[in-house]
Amino acid sequence: MTTLAGNKEAVRFLLDGEVHQITDVPPTTTLLEYLRDELHRCGTKEGCAEGDCGACTVVLADFVDGGIRYRATNSCIQFLPTIDGKALFTVESLTALAEGDLHPVQQAMVDCHGSQCGFCTPGFVMSLFALYQSNHEPAIDDIRYTLAGNLCRCTGYRPILAAAKKMYELKSVAGVDENRLKAQLDAIRVSGTKEISDGGYRYTAPATVDELGECLMARPEATILAGGTDVGLWVTKQHQTLHDIIYIGNVAELTHIEQLDEHMEFGAAVSLTDAFSVLLKEYPDLYEIVRRFASPPICNSGTLCGNVANGSPIGDSMPALICLNTEVILRRGSETRTVPLGEFYLGYQRKNLRSGEFVACIRVPKASSELILRSYKISKRFDQDISAVCAAFAIELDGDRIRSARVCFGGMAPVPKRAAACEDALEGSVLGPESVTNAVRSLSKDFEPISDCRATAEYRADVAGNLLRRFYLDVSDTAAKTCVWDLAV
Repeated sequence: MTTLAGNKEAVRFLLDGEVHQITDVPPTTTLLEYLRDELHRCGTKEGCAEGDCGACTVVLADFVDGGIRYRATNSCIQFLPTIDGKALFTVESLTALAEGDLHPVQQAMVDCHGSQCGFCTPGFVMSLFALYQSNHEPAIDDIRYTLAGNLCRCTGYRPILAAAKKMYELKSVAGVDENRLKAQLDAIRVSGTKEISDGGYRYTAPATVDELGECLMARPEATILAGGTDVGLWVTKQHQTLHDIIYIGNVAELTHIEQLDEHMEFGAAVSLTDAFSVLLKEYPDLYEIVRRFASPPICNSGTLCGNVANGSPIGDSMPALICLNTEVILRRGSETRTVPLGEFYLGYQRKNLRSGEFVACIRVPKASSELILRSYKISKRFDQDISAVCAAFAIELDGDRIRSARVCFGGMAPVPKRAAACEDALEGSVLGPESVTNAVRSLSKDFEPISDCRATAEYRADVAGNLLRRFYLDVSDTAAKTCVWDLAV
């Protein structure tokens, strides 16, 4: 693949029915910066600049499986070129859709007194607009989750929840002409590799996995960009200058989920939202960790493989995936190799990756009727918080005796790590208070946690043991739950 220096290939997206073509901004320009500084759409606010507060929420639409998919996203950490080929809706777009009137989402916020200072309101409105376009009869839990990424400090959530219900009752106004939108999206559909190199920046969006492999072999030091929920913060919070970016979101082979006989394969560009919807059908007991993993805007952008490849010791997906014996499929050029996820992490922020190699997909085994699985997250807030401790437990029983046990923790070591001594204490024993107590004692052999801003070492050690006890209470019968624990272990 040949590229030319100084190539200003345009980024194209739809906004209010018009095609916008951009050729003269650095590729690390965030969508929020472009909206406010260039288009002067100041309804979209900047709050945290890290995807936590939701004040910057916009909605992106694309053509998927014959229909239009609407998803809320945080514009503060979304690099502008990554919306190439999509349709963008801001809070100003709703007035255009309503032909000068208030959109039902906006009118419901007014009627239910869902706004006071108003700073957060556009973000709430856009999250609700994505719900309005996607789900016509949401349950209250769906509404709550929709708003999990939006922070309100003055009104409180009760009137906003009321507005989310009322918006469906209001008279519908002229909305999105989806036939026209499909035709427009088809006209700007991304085809082939896109290259932008100007002003000391280089941004490449390969179209095939072969091209991606070639790019990384030639430029192994380039930053790989998927959802940007971590890389975006390198720019907005750490003020790094990323001169060379390779974006994988347009690689067709990496956007698919494959359902095979014995396992599922999640491509490196599959969003957390899409991956979790499949994982939960196979492993419904992962609901807690999936529900609390991140807000919808983050899950709509971030990828499951990105969480794995990032290798954070507090990445919430890894403990459960490690307990499921997940494998990582790595690719370098045209060569592939398979590494068990539990052997992928070599040390803090050190992975089993060679120069030019990248995570192509992960392979998660299908559920077994004999496997008992749970994963738990402990953090200061229920939603939108980083774990102090994340735990996963997977056991197989032979009668009441534990035939096999896999225990993994995040937040207890420099990497997500299995608890070998704890597993040894469990395997072969009868599942009960005595075996669990022995296993809790064994955790001190597996981990020497540190103290930091999220938790002390002592707290983490206590929580780890209590999560093992919680697992036992979750999976044991009712009579066993009358046990009295000796907590002085």
